[in-house]
Amino acid sequence: MYSSEGICQPDIRAERLGEIFQDLVRIDSISREEGALCRELRRRLGALGFETVVDQAGPQVQGDTGNLIASRPGNASVAPLLLSAHMDTVEPGRGIQVRFAEDIFSSAGDTILGADDKSALAVILEVLHCIHENDLACGPLEVVFTICEEIGLLGAKHLDYSRLSARVGYVLDTRNPEAIVTRAPSAHRFTFRVHGKAAHAGAAPEKGINAISLAAKAIAQLQLGRIDHETTCNLGVIQGGVATNIVPDLVVVHGEARSHDETKLQSITETVVSAFKETVDGALAPAAERPWVEVSVAQDFQRLYIPDDHYVVRQASECARALGHGMSTVSSGGGSDANVFAAHGIVAGILGTGMENVHTVKETVRLSDMVRAARLLLRIILNHTKTSGVR
Repeated sequence: MYSSEGICQPDIRAERLGEIFQDLVRIDSISREEGALCRELRRRLGALGFETVVDQAGPQVQGDTGNLIASRPGNASVAPLLLSAHMDTVEPGRGIQVRFAEDIFSSAGDTILGADDKSALAVILEVLHCIHENDLACGPLEVVFTICEEIGLLGAKHLDYSRLSARVGYVLDTRNPEAIVTRAPSAHRFTFRVHGKAAHAGAAPEKGINAISLAAKAIAQLQLGRIDHETTCNLGVIQGGVATNIVPDLVVVHGEARSHDETKLQSITETVVSAFKETVDGALAPAAERPWVEVSVAQDFQRLYIPDDHYVVRQASECARALGHGMSTVSSGGGSDANVFAAHGIVAGILGTGMENVHTVKETVRLSDMVRAARLLLRIILNHTKTSGVR
């Protein structure tokens, strides 16, 4: 295969890529249960000349394995490049039966497919196969396959960063093979525990303080959903009450806010907290029996912001053009491992593999899109190898 620059690039083997993907999909890897998949990926990376280690993130997140970190020094003197994807999948994701017809992978219809993110794992492995079997000039590579991405980026948050030296790279974990995600929001996660007073709901309701009612009054004051073009807010879980004949004395509300603007994120967080505090503090009740609220606010992840002229963006764009297709920069409303990497000084753009309808039983991915993603990643690695250094 020749690029528009006339440079020969060994082609990706589509049939092998499809086989790798199907093999990986058949290994169950629900969050916190990625051990079997990790062992298989470690075996495959070892056969390609990588030194591998599993870090200690597993015990920290109550999982059966840690993150898989692999490295190869390469045969060219350039800065190391990071490649990353996550190993875990969501439910229903056990006993997946893969279907392939007319270029499209799907499940039997009663589970997810697992293209999120096993299409990325397969793409990375196929690219590394291509480099290995053709003995291509290649700089140092560091590969990170994380655990528990789907339940809060827990693997990336507990990753042993002391084992990494790469400062730039790519995470494969989005849809469009002709786009690179360069912007993703910061997020705050909050929990409110509203305490009231229990009483019999039929015999003496006036002796109780209804915690659910107080929480409802607070929530009714809030603007939820899309706040503006870069800010969202959601209350997603409410737990409370014991029985219909008992005035509930406790309700727990979990929510989040996200924004690409840190000032807006702080503002919406303060608004939500104030609504709960003022509602509870202003409730009419005897002084000795006042309701009260516990508030917990934590940063879930920091924003990702990569300028359009950054090295990782320029490399992806130049390589896409060399292969004859476009590459746009896009923003995402969701967080990914790249957000956490950025907080640790690693700038990683997010590339797509073609996955569609993820987290549903209608999830699919086209083999041709995976091939396109693999060709782009291979080109990026080869181009990076020719550079004198990351700028």
